[in-house]
Amino acid sequence: MTEAPLGLLAELTHRCPLHCPYCSNPLELAGRSAEMTTDQWRDALSQAHELGVVQMHFSGGEPLARRDLPELVAHARGLGAYVNLVTSGVGLTGDRARALADCGVDHVQLSLQDADPARADRIAGARVHTAKRRAAQAVLAAGLPLTVNVVLHRANIEHTGEIIELATALGADRIELANTQYYGWALRNRGALLPTPRQLAVAQQAVEQARTRYTGRGPELVYVVADHYADRPKPCMHGWGSRQLTVTPTGDVLPCPAAGVITTLPVENVLRRPLARIWYDSRAFNAFRGTGWMADPCRTCPQRHTDFGGCRCQAFQLTGDATATDPVCTLSPHRRLVDALLTEDAAPDDTSQPAFVMRTQTAS
Repeated sequence: MTEAPLGLLAELTHRCPLHCPYCSNPLELAGRSAEMTTDQWRDALSQAHELGVVQMHFSGGEPLARRDLPELVAHARGLGAYVNLVTSGVGLTGDRARALADCGVDHVQLSLQDADPARADRIAGARVHTAKRRAAQAVLAAGLPLTVNVVLHRANIEHTGEIIELATALGADRIELANTQYYGWALRNRGALLPTPRQLAVAQQAVEQARTRYTGRGPELVYVVADHYADRPKPCMHGWGSRQLTVTPTGDVLPCPAAGVITTLPVENVLRRPLARIWYDSRAFNAFRGTGWMADPCRTCPQRHTDFGGCRCQAFQLTGDATATDPVCTLSPHRRLVDALLTEDAAPDDTSQPAFVMRTQTAS
C-alpha cells in the first residue's frame, strides 16, 4: 500500500543570481512568465497538506527572487508544516531574515561554493561570497538554525577541510558535503567536475579529521561520496515515490527533482490534475515503486529493500533504460559505462583549473 508523502520540494522559480556549473536544474529553464502564480502555489501547498505532507522545502533557483515568498511561507506555516528555506543567501538581509522567520520559516539551508572568496566567486559565476557570509549572520541573528550545503567537485574538493572550518565559524548547526550529482548543467560539465581518486582521498581524510575534532560538540557533519566511485548505489529518495515529491515552477510534479530527465515517463501537472491523484495513481509515480518492476540482479539482491535499485535517473541517462540496474553498482551489467567515465573524465590528476560550461542564462 502506498503511504502518504512526508516532504514537498517546492521549486518556486528557476531565476537565480548564481551560474553554478554543477546546477542540477534543467538546461531549458522556465521563465518568470511561466511560473505558477501566488494563488496557484497556495493551492498546491494546500493540496500537499491534505495529502499528508508535513515538511515544505522552498527552493529554486533562488526562492528569494519571488516577491510573494513571505505569503507562501505564511501559508505553509498556517497549514502546520515545517518550513525550510533553501537559498544562495543573495538578498537575504537581516531585515528579510527576521521577516521570514516571523512568517514561519523554521530553518535555512545556505549554499557555499568554497572557503576562499575568489575561488568561491569563480565557481558561482558571480561575486557573491561576501553576501553569503552576511546571509549566515542574518540567519543566526533571526534565531534560525543554519545548515550549510556544499556541492563538492574537482574545483573545490581538495579544500574540504577549509570549507568545514568556514561553515563552523559561520555558526552552522549542520554541514552537508555532497559530491556532485550529474544532472542538468552538472551532466554537461561532468568532465570538468568529476574528482580524481586522490582528491576523494583528501576529502575523506578532511571529513574524518573534522569528525574527530568535533566529537561531542560542533556541527553535525554529513558527507556524501561521489557515487561513481561507489560499489553500490545510493538509496535514492528512500525509494521512488515513497516519501517525497517535487513541484517545479510551472507546476509539473516529479517523484524526484531530476525525474524530468526520464523522457519515457509522462509528466503530470498540478494545474491539470489533483496532487493526490498524481501521487497515488499516475504512471510516473507508480513506475518504480516497490520491487515488482525490478529485473535481475536487483530482483534477487538482498539489498533491494535498502538501495531500491539505485537511481532511476542515472540508469536512464547512462543506459537509456530507466528499469536498468543503476550502473554504479558493481553487480550491474552496465558497470563498464561508469568505469569508462572514470577513465575518461577523472584520470588526469593535475592542478589545472577545470574549464566549465557556465550556466550563464538566468530565467527572465
